[in-house]
Amino acid sequence: MGRKITVAVSTLNQWALDFEGNLARILQSILEAKDMGACYRTGPELEITGYSCEDHFFEPDTFLHSWEVLLEIMLSPLCENMLIDVGMPVMHRNVAYNCRVAFFNRQILLIRPKMAMADDDNYRESRWFTSWTKSLQTEEHYLPRMISQHTGQTSVPFGDAVIATKDTCIGYEICEELWNVRSKHIDMSLSGVEIIVNGSGSYMELRKAHISTDLIRNASFKAGGAYLFSNLRGCDGQRVYFNGCSAIAMNGEIVARSKQFALQDVEVTLATIDLEEIRSYRVSQRSRCTFSASAPNYPRINCDFEMSTHNDIFKSSSTPMQWIYHTPEEEIAMGPACWLWDYLRRSGQGGFFLPLSGGVDSSSSATIVYSMCRMIVNAVQGGDAQVLHDIRKILADAEYTPDIPATLCNRLLVTCFMGSVNSSKETRRRATQLANQLGSYHIEISIDTAVNALLGIFNAVTGLSPRFRTQGGCARQNLALQNIQSRIRMVLAYMFAQLMLWVRNRPGGLLVLGSANVDEALRGYMTKYDCSSADVNPIGGISKTDLRRFLNYAKEKFNLTVLESIIEAPPTAELEPLQDGQLVQTDEQDMGMTYAELSEYGRLRKQASCGPYSMFCKLVATWRADMSPKEVADKVKHFFRCYAINRHKMTVLTPSVHAESYSPDDNRFDHRPFLYRANWSWQFKAIDDEVEKLQPGYTPSAPHTHPSSDDLMSHESLHRSSHRSTHLESKTSSPLSCSSIDAAGGAAGIGAGPSGSMGTLGKKSSGYSKVHVNVLGKIKDRTGIPV
Repeated sequence: MGRKITVAVSTLNQWALDFEGNLARILQSILEAKDMGACYRTGPELEITGYSCEDHFFEPDTFLHSWEVLLEIMLSPLCENMLIDVGMPVMHRNVAYNCRVAFFNRQILLIRPKMAMADDDNYRESRWFTSWTKSLQTEEHYLPRMISQHTGQTSVPFGDAVIATKDTCIGYEICEELWNVRSKHIDMSLSGVEIIVNGSGSYMELRKAHISTDLIRNASFKAGGAYLFSNLRGCDGQRVYFNGCSAIAMNGEIVARSKQFALQDVEVTLATIDLEEIRSYRVSQRSRCTFSASAPNYPRINCDFEMSTHNDIFKSSSTPMQWIYHTPEEEIAMGPACWLWDYLRRSGQGGFFLPLSGGVDSSSSATIVYSMCRMIVNAVQGGDAQVLHDIRKILADAEYTPDIPATLCNRLLVTCFMGSVNSSKETRRRATQLANQLGSYHIEISIDTAVNALLGIFNAVTGLSPRFRTQGGCARQNLALQNIQSRIRMVLAYMFAQLMLWVRNRPGGLLVLGSANVDEALRGYMTKYDCSSADVNPIGGISKTDLRRFLNYAKEKFNLTVLESIIEAPPTAELEPLQDGQLVQTDEQDMGMTYAELSEYGRLRKQASCGPYSMFCKLVATWRADMSPKEVADKVKHFFRCYAINRHKMTVLTPSVHAESYSPDDNRFDHRPFLYRANWSWQFKAIDDEVEKLQPGYTPSAPHTHPSSDDLMSHESLHRSSHRSTHLESKTSSPLSCSSIDAAGGAAGIGAGPSGSMGTLGKKSSGYSKVHVNVLGKIKDRTGIPV
């Protein structure tokens, strides 16, 4: 008796509207599945069009070309005697649906529309598609003439139904339906469906790979059965990286899986499942049998096909496997690297240009490119002909075969230290050493000539010359001098990116890489149109804390010893004059908060949906060992003022790969106004009212200690910081205040252990003691009026 069947899930790197390429990859997956003995093949969500077509789903052309591609697939001899389903958009009765189309031997069996749209985070499916809400119902869908001419069918079932072969029954979910609170797989299982198929478009977020795996496992555990999950891979034209992880589960165990990160365009994953094991598992669950006996019946579409054979006694069934997850550091090393690879090869450019300052952020971008080079070399050495073809096309060298990551990095990455009179020898040295260890083509330039030329123009028009604050200038002069340095670096980056391949006798140009992390974007700690403005940014969705951990990982994994000194160096913009060759400006002092605190604010603002009042209520408990309620209130107010004043910068944020669930990217993920009333008067009064209640009875959990004078910023330095906030586009848009430590709360327990998730981490950040003070002070809005 036949009882074992071999099924295949496909992980495809599709590209929005690349119908020719998408068709080729689908056919390749069918070929590989058939060669490996599969009788059923499924693929990812909207694999024919690519997932990220967005408003192109409003265009009739998109539906027309989808049917044309489907016809090509159905007519291919590769599809004979194999049950196949593909993902595509279908217009039914003038409504667009996200569908699976199942066919066998040139006959469409069922068009199954998606029944729950994904509309959270980066998803906006309801903008283009409508959920099918008629449970357990089908309608007749009339096929386009081009299909009817080849299949002889004029209409096919459209709706919520399942397919019954001679030996089993197959049902469908599409992506979000697995995540939905009322998932359909339970109802289908109770109705006797033994194999549930899910075509998905799920993207990467750090530390989240386990979620889809757990859902797949649990879907097959509760009611038994096989669950086939196919996911997209790569950058298909948007800010997300679809991270593979296609899997096959059976009776609560993962029996097959694909890689999470790879440059491979097509990966087919197979499993052989024993149908009798499903039936035995189910019949032993007595409560399941009770519910199944009264469950409603799904409409069944009969298919004259046996998926099993009669001589399968020697065929081995797939056994449970252990799913090993990547660490966050590995995810940073590979996810953005794969996203950059897709962007590079599909953009038609010849490599990357990166302003390399010698700090954590730009060093992280450079190291991610190096990680990409390592993956390219490994893929070529593993026999991936497509990767070899792509890298030869990028480098315009038909004979080139990469063998060493550093030599490939030299051809793909141009790094540039853009120094000025304000740059220290240490940052220049670190940038040079890192470039040498990575193998990048490294150059050094001075921006002083360009800066002086622009200042000369200003002087010729006004007769005035701005000065830094250390030279007697006011806040506006000081910030203007900083911003002109930042912006001239962006202009030079694009010029060099356009011409460096001409210098190296190669055609084409380079993509400019940015290096602003997610924390700085949230805080607005960047100058509009400085080096944070670029073509793409591999680290724009990653926090400073995670980047430091990533560099520690890369230091060991990639043997990049110079990263040790880069990690230890205090973050600094180096936009103000040095004093005796030493830095006087650090990022955390400028921001008035540590990066650890900033990460905490970011998570509460987005993940916990906290406004100012709710954030204060959470942090006053979390930070009670380190700060008084008044200090917590001042810090929360300071953050929200900075956030409000700088939110407009998100409208021009460089596209970056999405990686964090508290990203402030307002293109899709974080929809907020970009013009706020920055004094938050109603919200801040609510905080003040709580402080009034808490402060009189406040008892520190640690011994009451006063910080030494070295732990506090002087009145003068605080006053300087307050001057820095008078211009919207400066690196610091809100000041530290010169107010004193609150007498009742003191600086309670600065040296004590933390009571929540912050404390220790915050203290390890450079400059923690200097910013761990009251920060409520006067700031000015974009008109210069105090708020």
